[in-house]
Amino acid sequence: MPRVSRAEAQQHRQEVIDHTARLIREKGADQVSVPRAMAAAGLTHGGFYRHFSSKDDLIVQALQAAFTERREAMDRLAEAAPADRSGRAEFLTRYLSELHRDNPAGGCAAAALAADAIRAEPGAPIRRAFTEGLSDLVDGFRQLDGDAADRSTAIAELSTLVGAILLARASDDPDLSREILTAARQHLDAAS
Repeated sequence: MPRVSRAEAQQHRQEVIDHTARLIREKGADQVSVPRAMAAAGLTHGGFYRHFSSKDDLIVQALQAAFTERREAMDRLAEAAPADRSGRAEFLTRYLSELHRDNPAGGCAAAALAADAIRAEPGAPIRRAFTEGLSDLVDGFRQLDGDAADRSTAIAELSTLVGAILLARASDDPDLSREILTAARQHLDAAS
């Protein structure tokens, strides 16, 4: 079999990270195996160690990619919010939506992976990566309206967002789930 170029190898590595970022948000880090991650990217698991030192290495890089994806989306909203609403208002609407609730694989890493970080030992790579990503998310949330909101307010509001999406996802009652999203959005809208 012919060798792949360095560029192709880098592309394959990034594809594995991106697919794993989706998988860990959908299934949880403990439910993602090396063969499953590689297969999601269309590769065999035999080449895994050419790209990553361990499964933990892949999970941490996937977690970082998931947080980066959310932060970049926040930055785009801050720069190009619709004319009739602020970046913060647009973010709240998108975050507290049924679409986000129903699609954890493409959603917020903080909501999808908090339980994985909680179960990890203090100082574990996944917990450090989660903490760094969460801190960056707070900074991004503060910048949504371009005027760097107070950090403690941003933390409280982001906590409300993450908690609401977690509870809405966990609820087996569709009406209660929608009610949670609506109540959180109304509460946060009233706070601004």
